[in-house]
Amino acid sequence: MTAITPTQRQAAPRAAAAGAARGRRGRRRGRLIALLFVLPALLLLGALVVYPVLFSVGRSFFDASGTRFVGGDNYTEMFRDPATLKAVRNTALWVVVAPALLTGLGLILAVLVEKVRWATAFKLLLFMPMAVSFLAAGIIFRLAYDEDPDKGVLNAAVVSVHDAFQDTSAYPTARGRTGLLTRDRDGSYRTTASPGDPVTLPMVGVLPEDLPATAAPAHRAAAEGGAPGELRGVVYLDFTPGGGGTQGKVDPDESGLPGMKVEAVRDGKTVAAATTAADGSFRLPGLGSGPYTVKLPESNFAPPYQGVSWLGPALVTPAIIGAYLWIWTGFAMVLIGAGLSTLPRDALEAARIDGANEWQIFRRITVPLLAPVLTVVFVTLVINVMKVFDLVYVIAPGPVQEDATVLATQMWLVSFGGGNNQGLGSALGVLLLLLVIPAMVFNVRRFRRSQR
Repeated sequence: MTAITPTQRQAAPRAAAAGAARGRRGRRRGRLIALLFVLPALLLLGALVVYPVLFSVGRSFFDASGTRFVGGDNYTEMFRDPATLKAVRNTALWVVVAPALLTGLGLILAVLVEKVRWATAFKLLLFMPMAVSFLAAGIIFRLAYDEDPDKGVLNAAVVSVHDAFQDTSAYPTARGRTGLLTRDRDGSYRTTASPGDPVTLPMVGVLPEDLPATAAPAHRAAAEGGAPGELRGVVYLDFTPGGGGTQGKVDPDESGLPGMKVEAVRDGKTVAAATTAADGSFRLPGLGSGPYTVKLPESNFAPPYQGVSWLGPALVTPAIIGAYLWIWTGFAMVLIGAGLSTLPRDALEAARIDGANEWQIFRRITVPLLAPVLTVVFVTLVINVMKVFDLVYVIAPGPVQEDATVLATQMWLVSFGGGNNQGLGSALGVLLLLLVIPAMVFNVRRFRRSQR
């Protein structure tokens, strides 16, 4: 056995110390290299995120000009402003409705897509709106929601369905000749006549395109006399093309108005009714003696159904949420579908063997196993809807912009959209940041737990 000399005994600690020092230098060098690689990202993060956040927090304590310190006045003003309170309410509506609907739709579609033959094509079709920018999607839905049925596809469909089940008035712009017919409050026109008397009901204001091609001249119908016990007459357009003619008299070139509803009324009750023929003539038989009110009901002149005011004050926020669903449903479906593909198939098959139907499997096995994925999708969408701006700003028309405003749009409007109060706008930005942070922290913690 070789003896260890004193020199060797002294050299061993020095070698160990030297090795430790080299190890520390290596670790420091590694950290330095890592820091050099991360430094550009840290600089960008500081310039684009940290500095703007700190600047906005500081700016929120100054007035609109940025020269006078006002403390918490901007925050006090923020919660006194009716527009800001409406923005908070609308943002809360977005947070409650949009993520829940998207998560539910994504889950249902992800489950159903697994059962169709062309699953990949179906997923691609639903995911395609994600490739459309919010600005372009806003323009698309602004046109789709247009109140004019000739422009807005939704109102065109609604009007088509309505008109299929309910007749529209033939002469929405027509009105009775002043001095010859009496107009009631409900928009109907009337005159008084007795059976056997000829009845002429002159109308004006009928647009050329509203006059049916089947309309015939009215002068022959006006020449016919009434028989005892009935009212006969004509509803005609009291207008002679090219000028001339006599007001209140049926001239040879004046046209009858077919399709008009005519009623005979006595003591407030309709006792007879008819619809005018091609030449505007009508016949109301089976009447007793004495005067009757001959009435043209208001339904003859009702304006055509124009559909739903999608972008009116009552529906503008749900309409914009609908556009948001169109864009993000594919995103939720793909993420949930990815989670669905990792589910243990043996558990599903065992449930089917035990006699469980598809609804029971979905409710008791699929949804509980997908709970982590559903939570991530829901929280991610909550963060996203709190920042929604483009759709609200583009889709909502100017008169209802305040009815649809959310915190992001209100912050922009107060700061740059005419308010020019960047102190108050910064306070709104800080409020939005404080609302988003809890959801972000929850998402990060859940991600870390899933990684562990």
